[in-house]
Amino acid sequence: QVALVESGGGSVQAGGSLRLSCAASGSSFRLIVMGWYRQIPGKQRELVATITTGGIRNYADSVKGRFTISRDNDEKTVYLQMNILKPEDTAVYYCNAMIFDGRSYWGQGTQVTVSS
Repeated sequence: QVALVESGGGSVQAGGSLRLSCAASGSSFRLIVMGWYRQIPGKQRELVATITTGGIRNYADSVKGRFTISRDNDEKTVYLQMNILKPEDTAVYYCNAMIFDGRSYWGQGTQVTVSS
């Protein structure tokens, strides 16, 4: 079992920045992929960015050039630096981690609100 705890959400004006953090605990398994997803009420959860243990990154087109994902493998922590935030980035952001056998775990979510 993997427990994920997010922090760093909040409210910001358009053009501003926020940094999300997600700390994993409870498992000795290697977290093959860690990432961030977001969800708006009434819509499906969508990928924002993922990163592998080897540092391979994948971004949604809507955030490329504005968001940067990074991770500390020793601390089992993943970060999402969000710059030039837009009102359409407003959502609940969820941390995700996948272990070697494909099992996937989710955090409880953190609200990000961007006002125009």
